[in-house]
Amino acid sequence: GAGLVANGMVGNFAFGQSVKPITAKEVVDRIKANLGIPWQYSTYRDNFKIGGPDSVVHGIASSFGANWRVLQLANKAGLNMVVVHEPTFYSDGDRIDLVKDDPLYKAKQHWADLNNIVVWRIHDHWHARKPDGIRTGWIRAAGWDQYRVNDSLNDFKIPETTLGELAKETARKFDTKSVRVIGDPALKVSTVRTGGRAIAQIMDNLANFDCLISNDNREYDTYEYMRDIVASGQKKGAIFTSHSTGEDTGMEEFERWAKPIIPEVPIKFIPTTDEFWTV
Repeated sequence: GAGLVANGMVGNFAFGQSVKPITAKEVVDRIKANLGIPWQYSTYRDNFKIGGPDSVVHGIASSFGANWRVLQLANKAGLNMVVVHEPTFYSDGDRIDLVKDDPLYKAKQHWADLNNIVVWRIHDHWHARKPDGIRTGWIRAAGWDQYRVNDSLNDFKIPETTLGELAKETARKFDTKSVRVIGDPALKVSTVRTGGRAIAQIMDNLANFDCLISNDNREYDTYEYMRDIVASGQKKGAIFTSHSTGEDTGMEEFERWAKPIIPEVPIKFIPTTDEFWTV
C-alpha cells in the first residue's frame, strides 16, 4: 500500500472518497456530445421540463412519458432525473400557459419540486440520431432485425403469417391490450410497413406491402383510409397500437445507449405502458 501511495497510484476509492457528483447539465452535455448529430438549439421539445441543469443527479430513468406513475416509480428507485420522449404537461410544447392554473399541474409540479425530480425531454434528436433511436428499440423488441428490407428501419419481409396471428404477436411482444386491427384476420401477410403517422405516408407506401403496423395515428384520416382500402376489395390489413406501445421500447434503447456514456449513476428504463383497460 505504501508503494502505491508513493507512486501516486491510489484512486479515489482508496480512502473512501466519493466520486464527484454529476449534474443534470453534465448529463445533457454528455448526451449531446455522443449523439453523433449537430444539436438544434431551436428545438422547443428537447429541453428541461421540470427542474434544471444545476440539479445533482443520483440516478436516471428513461421512459416514453413523464406521467405521475413514471415519476413516482423513478423516485421510489432513487432515480431523480427522468429522460422522456414525449410531453410532461399535456401538450407537444409542454406549454405552461395552458395549464398554469390547473390544480393537477400545480400538484404535480409541487410534488416534483419536493422530491428533487428533474425531467428532460429528448424527442427530435433521438429520432434524428442515425439510426433513429425509437425505431431501433422497436425493431429490437419485435425481433425483426433480420427481416429488414434494404437496411430500412420501416420495411420488413417476415415469414408468412396471417393478419390475425401478427396482431396477436404484436400484442404479446409489446405487452399491450391496446391493439386494433382493420382487415380480414385470415389475410396472408409477409411484407410489412411500420410507422407512417401521416396519411400521405400511408398512401405513398401501402401499395408495396400487405400490412401496416403503426402508432400515433388519427382516427379520422389514417384509420378511415385503411377501412376504405379494405372496403374497396384490396387485400390489405392494418394493426394500430397505442402511441406509448410503439415508442416505449425506443426509450428502453436509450437506457442501453446511455449507460456506457454516463457510468457515474444508475440508469433504468421504466415502461410508461398503455394502462388502459377494455370491456
